[in-house]
Amino acid sequence: MSGAQALPNRSWRHGNAPADGRRDLPQETPIAMVHDATTTAVMMATPADLEDFGLGFSLTEGIVERAADIRSIEIAHGPLGAEVRMWLNHDRGEALTARRRHLAGPTGCGLCGIDSLTEAARPPRAVTAELTLTPADIQAALAALREQQTLNAVTRAVHAAGFWTPADWLLAAREDVGRHNALDKLVGALSRREATPPGAVVLTSRVSVEMVQKSAVLGSPVIIAVSAPTALAVRMADEAGITLIAIARDDGFEVFTHPRRVANTADRQGAVRP
Repeated sequence: MSGAQALPNRSWRHGNAPADGRRDLPQETPIAMVHDATTTAVMMATPADLEDFGLGFSLTEGIVERAADIRSIEIAHGPLGAEVRMWLNHDRGEALTARRRHLAGPTGCGLCGIDSLTEAARPPRAVTAELTLTPADIQAALAALREQQTLNAVTRAVHAAGFWTPADWLLAAREDVGRHNALDKLVGALSRREATPPGAVVLTSRVSVEMVQKSAVLGSPVIIAVSAPTALAVRMADEAGITLIAIARDDGFEVFTHPRRVANTADRQGAVRP
C-alpha cells in the first residue's frame, strides 16, 4: 500500500475562481501489533515500513530487549488495515504473558492504554554515550532530514524522525502521520544494524515525554527537534542524560539540557558531508 493517495478537491487561491484538481494526501490506517497471535496494540499509522514499525514498537515498549528476541515477523494486509505479526523467543513470550498489559492507541498517542500513572512517568534509560556537535552540525542534521522527507514533500502532512552522525551523516529516516510512529519506525530500522555509532535523533515535531523515552531506548545522547519540548520532556531528558536541542530552525536553536555536547562555533567551523 502506498504512503499517499491522490484525491479530488476544489481550491480557492489568490482570489481566483475555484479550480478543480487533485492533492496527494497521506494514508492513515489501523495497524495491529500482534505478538504470539495476541493483539498488543492498535495504532493509526501510515502503512509503510511496517516491519520497522513492529520492531521499534516492541523495543520502545519493552516487549523485547533486542531485535533478535523476535523470531519472525510478517505483514498481513486486510480490508480494515494491516497486522504486524511477530513471534517472540520463548522467554520474551512468557514475559509478555506475565505482563498482562493491553495497549490500545487509536490516535497513536504513545501513552494510550497504559494501566498506571507510575508507568506513564517511568524513569528513562540512562544514556551515557558521548557526542559533540557544533551549531553547523545541528543545521546540517536538520537539512539532511528535510532532504529525506519524500512523503512530506508531496503531502505536507507527515512527521519524520532521522538519525544523524557527523561521520556518517543521516543513517536512517522514517516518516509517518504520527510522530511517535515515525520514531518507532526509526528505532526499528536502526535495530537491524550490527552496531550504531553515537548520534542525534532529529525530529520534525514537538518533544513530549514519550519521545524522550523512546530516544533513551535507542541510546541516543542528543535530540534535535524543530518544535518546542514540554516541561516534563525537559525534566525527563535531564534525568536520562540526554542533550535536548529544540526550536531548531535556520536562524538558530535552544539547548535545554546537558549543553556540554554542543561545542562553541570556534571549536569546529562547519559540518562537511562525508
